[in-house]
Amino acid sequence: MTIGLDIRVLSRGARTGVEEYTINLLNHLLPLEPKISFKLFYNAYRKASLDYPWLNLKNVQLKDFKIPNRFFFVGARYLQRPKIDRLLKGIDLYFNPHFFAAPLSADCRKIVTFHDLSFERYPQFFSWRKRGWQRFLMDAQQEAVQADKIIAVSQSTKNDLIDLYGIKPGKIRVIYSGIGEQFRPIGKRSNMRSEAPKLRSLAPKLTAVRKKYNLPDRFILYFGTIEPRKNIIGLIKAFELLKRKRPVNLVIAGAKGWLDKDIFKTANQSKQARDIFFTGFIEEVDKPYLYNLAELFVYPSFFEGFGFPPLEAMACGVPTIVSNVSSLPEVVGRGALMIDPYHIDELAWAMETVLTDNMLKEKLIEKGISQAKKFSWQKCARQTLKVLTRSYEDRS
Repeated sequence: MTIGLDIRVLSRGARTGVEEYTINLLNHLLPLEPKISFKLFYNAYRKASLDYPWLNLKNVQLKDFKIPNRFFFVGARYLQRPKIDRLLKGIDLYFNPHFFAAPLSADCRKIVTFHDLSFERYPQFFSWRKRGWQRFLMDAQQEAVQADKIIAVSQSTKNDLIDLYGIKPGKIRVIYSGIGEQFRPIGKRSNMRSEAPKLRSLAPKLTAVRKKYNLPDRFILYFGTIEPRKNIIGLIKAFELLKRKRPVNLVIAGAKGWLDKDIFKTANQSKQARDIFFTGFIEEVDKPYLYNLAELFVYPSFFEGFGFPPLEAMACGVPTIVSNVSSLPEVVGRGALMIDPYHIDELAWAMETVLTDNMLKEKLIEKGISQAKKFSWQKCARQTLKVLTRSYEDRS
């Protein structure tokens, strides 16, 4: 069996949720069955260079094209050309880890992963360019309708596909994403006897990361893209209420997204501006240390298809607060404290309560670590491979 695999999402070199999913899934999926051949479709006129161990596997072929995306997406969206399976010179089915337009021949089956439909639920959180791209070039609904099978990363996303696009439930399989093994308690947070010496040896790295990003001693952490959907303005206002009672800092970590000007304006005009720190982009190797340095992790997003940061924070033994909306309740389970993202005073109360109630804090740490262990990339890869192979067998 030969599977075509779309890796165009990696062309920007970014590490948002979709890229994290693709990179980590392929790292575990491609070696699972050496008898299956994979042809990776990689296209853009200018794109990031790839350096991943799975590219060197004997059953993997990288098919690198330089068709300008502007022309490719127009042709794919309106002409259903070019046929990707023909560009790849023969495949049995095609797996797309994102809903990029992907024209295929009639006899080639298509499996697509949907991460969220936030652009449908909350278009006001996206720039006009992003909305235009989704409306005129992407056409997620068409990709969902044309797909033979859909993988949804949460039950929340599956429900949206059913409610907004009318997709039949039986066509959709929920497969949760995983989190990396590097996300674990380090230094003082480690209480595992077998690994404690090893993990404590990494403690100097904590100091190095604190210095690298100019982090304060005690801080509440938000980590993710800087954009309106993440409710960062609400977090800043809740932090202002908290500062009246508690001496703590707020660290907002992550790369800039779209429509971020109001977020920075709110922070700069805040009476607590001196205690609000923006780190900018965080390198992948530094993420576990960033989480471990935080006293509390807060993720008050208005909408998430899955939500990697809360799980990563929980895995690192950091007490976590999240919104009680979309996929977050099913992902964090009882491992995090949940709040209404539209009630700033509730968020401020939750932060103060976790910071001052040691019993609650320890309970969240224990349950958070336990909940995070339920999500692994190996499990995600095995379940994904099962969907792919069964789709091939159904065709036969």
